[in-house]
Amino acid sequence: MKKLLAIIMAVVLLAGSMVIFSSCSNNEIIVQTNAFFAPFEYYDGTEIKGVDVDVMALVGEKMNKDVKFVNVEFSAIIDNVAAGKVCDCGAAGITITDERKEKVDFSIPYYTSVQYVIFAASDTTVATRKAADGSEYIVWEALSGKTIGTQTDTTGWIYTDGEINAQESNDYGYDGVLYGTNTTLKNFDNAQLAADGIGSNIVDVVIIDQLPAEYIVAKNSGLKCLPLYYSGETEADDAPVEEQYAICVTKGNDKLLKAINEVLTDLMVKGEDGKSEIDKLLMKHMNLE
Repeated sequence: MKKLLAIIMAVVLLAGSMVIFSSCSNNEIIVQTNAFFAPFEYYDGTEIKGVDVDVMALVGEKMNKDVKFVNVEFSAIIDNVAAGKVCDCGAAGITITDERKEKVDFSIPYYTSVQYVIFAASDTTVATRKAADGSEYIVWEALSGKTIGTQTDTTGWIYTDGEINAQESNDYGYDGVLYGTNTTLKNFDNAQLAADGIGSNIVDVVIIDQLPAEYIVAKNSGLKCLPLYYSGETEADDAPVEEQYAICVTKGNDKLLKAINEVLTDLMVKGEDGKSEIDKLLMKHMNLE
């Protein structure tokens, strides 16, 4: 009887292992994304295209595997990749954070982004500053009292939530720049929906990464966008809100991570024109070629 139970348990454990690694055991790499983050991923009709799609296609070639992109809510990607049951990796302009590193393994960073503020071109209430080179930017304090839209669980949401809600007395351990200023945060499923909220007076501004912001503004003449900065002790010390993108994989999937890193390393080599293949992919998907 004990022997029979042992056999049954072994079969159950084997079946469980097959479920856990089902997305990795066949000849397909399943990539979860949120396809409303152009130029990194976006819908062209019913097809998902973008920089991350092109990168993972090269990974598939290297590993001799097919690549399947699946569109999901951005907030689900990290946990789904961590579980390793329904996908192998996540590629969605994902920012590396310490909290996310506890759940998944990240590739080498392949793009450094700055948070941008989208607002109505006619809005004169958003105060701007000028850098030494004459370019304009916005500091957090200029958003005081406004309703800010972000995409749920993006770094724009994380940063904004911190600046509005952080207090020394809670888990943050510091007071946010916008704490106590009657500033409101509204979350949306994607950046485009957030930006649409400006025109319908649901939000005053939207905080999102640079290229998606520029992509949205390029398609809507009624909007404009500028980089978001932290205030320094003097204006000369003001600094942009920066972050780095990477592709995340299930912890322990070292072969896939190695292939992704090798592809990204090759793509980031600068050519004689000073541009990398990543730069060229960005230009291609921004229609700037």
